[in-house]
Amino acid sequence: MTAAGERLTLAFRLALRELRGGLAGFYIFLACIALGTGAIAAVNSVSRSITDAISTQGQSLLAGDVRFELNNREATPDELTYLNSLGQLSQSTGLRSMARLPDGSDQALVEVKAVDGAYPLYGTFEADPDQPLTKLLAAKDGTYGAVVAPLLLERLNLKIGSELLLGNAKLRITGTVKMEPDSVSEGFGFAPRLLTSRDALVASGLITTGSLVEQVYKIRMDDPANGLSNIAARANTAFPQAGWSIRTSNRAAPALADNITRFSQFLTLVGLTALIVGGVGVANAVRAFLDSKRTTIATFKCLGAPALVVVMIYLIQIALIALAGIAFGLVLGAIAPLLASQFMAEFLPISTAPRLYPGPLTLAALFGLLTTLAFAILPLGHAREVPATALFREQGFETRRLPSWPYLLAAGLLMAALAMLAIFTAYDRFIAVVFVVSIAVAFVVLRAVAALLAWLARRSPRVHSPALRLAIGNIHRPGALTASVVLSLGLGLALLVTLTLIDSNMRHELTGRMSEQAPNFFFVDIQGSELDGFRKVVQAQAPEGKLVEVPMLRGRIVAFNGEDVSKMKVQPAGQWVLRGDRGITYAETIPENAALTEGQWWGKDYSGEPLVSFSDEEGKALGLKLGDTVTVNVLGRNVTARIASFRKVQWQSLSINFVMIFSPNTFKGAPHAWLATLTDSTATSAQEAAILKNVTNTYPTITSVRVKDALDIVNTLVGQLAAAIRAAASVALIASVLVLAGALAAGNRARTHDAVVLKTLGATRAMLIRAFSYEYLMLGAATAVFALLAGSVAAWYIVSRIMHLPSAFLPEVAFSTLIIALLLTVGIGLIGTWRILGQKAAPVLREL
Repeated sequence: MTAAGERLTLAFRLALRELRGGLAGFYIFLACIALGTGAIAAVNSVSRSITDAISTQGQSLLAGDVRFELNNREATPDELTYLNSLGQLSQSTGLRSMARLPDGSDQALVEVKAVDGAYPLYGTFEADPDQPLTKLLAAKDGTYGAVVAPLLLERLNLKIGSELLLGNAKLRITGTVKMEPDSVSEGFGFAPRLLTSRDALVASGLITTGSLVEQVYKIRMDDPANGLSNIAARANTAFPQAGWSIRTSNRAAPALADNITRFSQFLTLVGLTALIVGGVGVANAVRAFLDSKRTTIATFKCLGAPALVVVMIYLIQIALIALAGIAFGLVLGAIAPLLASQFMAEFLPISTAPRLYPGPLTLAALFGLLTTLAFAILPLGHAREVPATALFREQGFETRRLPSWPYLLAAGLLMAALAMLAIFTAYDRFIAVVFVVSIAVAFVVLRAVAALLAWLARRSPRVHSPALRLAIGNIHRPGALTASVVLSLGLGLALLVTLTLIDSNMRHELTGRMSEQAPNFFFVDIQGSELDGFRKVVQAQAPEGKLVEVPMLRGRIVAFNGEDVSKMKVQPAGQWVLRGDRGITYAETIPENAALTEGQWWGKDYSGEPLVSFSDEEGKALGLKLGDTVTVNVLGRNVTARIASFRKVQWQSLSINFVMIFSPNTFKGAPHAWLATLTDSTATSAQEAAILKNVTNTYPTITSVRVKDALDIVNTLVGQLAAAIRAAASVALIASVLVLAGALAAGNRARTHDAVVLKTLGATRAMLIRAFSYEYLMLGAATAVFALLAGSVAAWYIVSRIMHLPSAFLPEVAFSTLIIALLLTVGIGLIGTWRILGQKAAPVLREL
């Protein structure tokens, strides 16, 4: 065996021998590592379980092997023949409309889905009562069956057997929806589901020229393994002008999968924040542990042990303890999908089989190990540098000198590896880079805050109160707790302030300014023949209201500059524009709520080549510029227009806005419906109800959307997301509290000597409690100020620069942050100090 091997074996044997003494002083170390590792492992394991379930259960979630979607038109006979040649076909139609009571006394917006007898091709539709779907939807005496979401029964005070009207069709509620296999792939709905037959939809008269409907064709193939190969390319080659959106069972719900991945990345970064905060606890625990072993280390050195062997002994011990914490965290991460599946079943129609996910667990373990080593290496370097005589003579490793360059290099490389791992495993690497830079800046600023606080304490004027004078001295003395407390608590509090301010600003925007400025109603699917009559009905009910009407078509972007958009790599900020179909319009003049940022608007009576004005932000995200061409498929026909201008769109106003506005000659003669908004700031809830009732009863095919109801749904969703985010952020705050407790516990030995000496010199317990309280109050207040400043800046950037919403500072957040910081620092500090003040003097004095 080589000399290096012998040294390693000796170090390993001595490390194991020392660990027999127990893990005293390492419990907070273990908790920090287990908490951070467990959070990362749990978030990624749950995310992987959902995305894997979506992938493996794609046929059921799609209710077919492949899904073709056409907007505002049905397939032509040739297209239908081609679809039938692929396998068994099931057709359904989706749209939003108004369901109303037969007496016209009440109505509600519903998500209509009309299906044929073959639905579903895969999976099982479950209803209450448990009967075949064809029986539940069967017509009887001119009344069609309908299965509805339980929420619709509550809104309209209905029960099974009740009747309601959909357009011109009379429906009878025969059951409620328990499980709709393809609901996830259909996308998010703002209204309760109403499922009926295609015959009922035809009878309703809702499908007219320009109606906003989705015609969906799902196919069950005889040999999906081979049949799905290049199906999109083959279908588009056969019908290049079809403009259909094609989705296969291996990508049944791409939007959901992508959103889950994005959200899990965010929660992973929050978990990593907890782990990095825990890294401060690791450094404190290692420093305290080595301080308690100073006599043993001195003995090793005096007996001739090389400094490297001494470092290896304690590095092995730290690594083994870290592995134990990581293993505990991985157990939490491994069981998280099992626990989460119980809650997910209520929201997602998927089943997750119990299994381990090695990828997420390995990633979490790497994060935990790198964090431990990165934060432990510098205290080990300090222990190596201190000579044996100093260790026998002094109380600890306090020194202002940095370790030698190999330890600094190792720490830097480990930190770099941790940052690279966070960046290269992220879904959005830009966000990960911003996160890593922000954490690095936060650590530097926190160090600066601690140094500034010590500098101010050192130069503060002499005060007469002994307790206050002692507190100020404790802040700047060698071995002070200042840096540990500020570092441990500052990052967690700053994260909490950031998330709280983002959540509060979004809620204020939704329930405040946005709801005040938004229109009262959106009216969809207004036919040209109904437009004059519709105006009269609305003006009779809201004579002071402002009615805005625009032509409305639906189209899907298929190419930029002749290049297929499905083959282009697009920034995440612009991907939503290409996902599915978009509302489009034409206008002779620029809308009132828009402003050109580049280019020119076309003139009146323009008759040249088709032109389009593109939303500036989305256009830049898609890499577009003036003169580029955009090809959209509208009603089965590809239309190419040249970009003439970009304009700023205020999406948060909730008024009529479009990504694309075309010159009027582009769609001359094309059939379309109209979209309208009604804005009346003086309208009461009773007046809005009257408007909704009269429009729905007079024009049953017009869909009316009350904006306040939509905002309430969005506000509820934001609240649910914010609750999940705050729960994740609480992990970082818990880690901060643990680190704070560890930092205070690590300083208790020095505090014990101070307290005993001061009591010997005549200090009372009350005076010492006041002194420690003053110290913790000053440290807590300084940390709270940093957290407020850093969190406010981060929240302002995210809200105003990323979300493009108004950002405001909220005093209640500032007050609660200050209270939390003071309670934690003073409370935890005094809990640890109380035991110190009870120490007997003689045993301590004998050690001095």
